[in-house]
Amino acid sequence: MKNVKAIIFDAYGTLFDVNSAAEKCKDKIGDKWEGFANFWRTTQLEYTWLRSLMKRHKDFWQVTEDSLDKSMNAFNIDKSMRSELLDLYKILNTFPEVKDVLNKLKEKNYKLAILSNGTPALLNELVKSNNLENIFDDIFSIEEVGIYKPDSRVYDIPVKKYQIQKNEVTFLSANTWDVSGSGNYGYNAIWVNRNNNIFDKLDYEPKKQVKHLDELLDLIQ
Repeated sequence: MKNVKAIIFDAYGTLFDVNSAAEKCKDKIGDKWEGFANFWRTTQLEYTWLRSLMKRHKDFWQVTEDSLDKSMNAFNIDKSMRSELLDLYKILNTFPEVKDVLNKLKEKNYKLAILSNGTPALLNELVKSNNLENIFDDIFSIEEVGIYKPDSRVYDIPVKKYQIQKNEVTFLSANTWDVSGSGNYGYNAIWVNRNNNIFDKLDYEPKKQVKHLDELLDLIQ
């Protein structure tokens, strides 16, 4: 990919493993932990889209709490675990290759940033808990515009900040709707397909598809 000036990452599901909170409690939750984690994530995303459509914004932490409450009811999870799960969500693990890849990209002098639905406080805590404070030039939150991805106003944020063209941004996300949203906006969007999923039909084909972020290092040389 040529003329790339900024490499921007989605956070949840791309850099940080959204299932890691429930996985750390799998001894208490039992075999249903993974189904519960996936349901929580799906509900969380549905709430962001519905709130955007209804123009009834709540920040991502409030949405995360609301979606957890529904998920715990659906899977009959003991209510005493609510605080523990929420605390663990604030310090989700990165995927194994993330730190090494980010450090190598940092050496290449690209602008590196996160662009996420998360609140600034949540994102800063995630970055700090994973010792990534010195990696990113910026951590962009949708709270700057008060609407969730894939609204185009979200993808505007880094372009305006860096005063660059849309096609000078490489954007990576594990979420197909985010790849489509950013790609239709004008980014060079790469799909991080960790689980061999099928891409959605949303009028965009990703520029590239990778299974792990370390494959990015070969694409941007």
